[in-house]
Amino acid sequence: GGAFLHGHKIEVGTLESGILTVDGQKVIAGFPGAYHQAGWSVTYDGQGAVPDVIPEGNEKRVVHMDLPLGVKVTVFQWSNYMDVQIEMSKQPGQDGVCGNFNDNQGDDTTQAIMARIGARVRPGEALLSGAALIEWTPQMDKMMRVECAAATRAAGHAKCAQYLGAAGDIVNSCTFDFCFGMNVHARRHAKTYA
Repeated sequence: GGAFLHGHKIEVGTLESGILTVDGQKVIAGFPGAYHQAGWSVTYDGQGAVPDVIPEGNEKRVVHMDLPLGVKVTVFQWSNYMDVQIEMSKQPGQDGVCGNFNDNQGDDTTQAIMARIGARVRPGEALLSGAALIEWTPQMDKMMRVECAAATRAAGHAKCAQYLGAAGDIVNSCTFDFCFGMNVHARRHAKTYA
């Protein structure tokens, strides 16, 4: 959303959430359906190659967004989670969790990305409604103390505290991501620290 869509905001949630809105309004009445604006469109159907597998008990529901600058976003809605695919050409100044597309994989580590763009979306810059669930458990704390080098932990904590302008669990959770963000199963692994 935002300036990219001329002030419009598209929001897609899980099937359980029932969220599929443009500017906070349900614009697609049924399944399948479509919504069009000047320069972009949203289509809701069951078409598209699933990136993983269809979870048991789920019906394939797919939101296709054809957006300005040739950006295509496909959201596979499942009961309690989503799979998202983004296709786009390289944009000037592009950077994010997928890297900066400068053909140098060495600067696409979790720590390098966090150093460039920060560890979290600042509260005033969020484009999504609702609040992110910030999880901080005793198991995550123990894993971080055991598996994250003290110097890395200290650097992450300092960067997160400065960037977020906060303290407490939000900074601890951010520091955990600084230490283990490259491991997609880190939170699952933390649960083994009972």
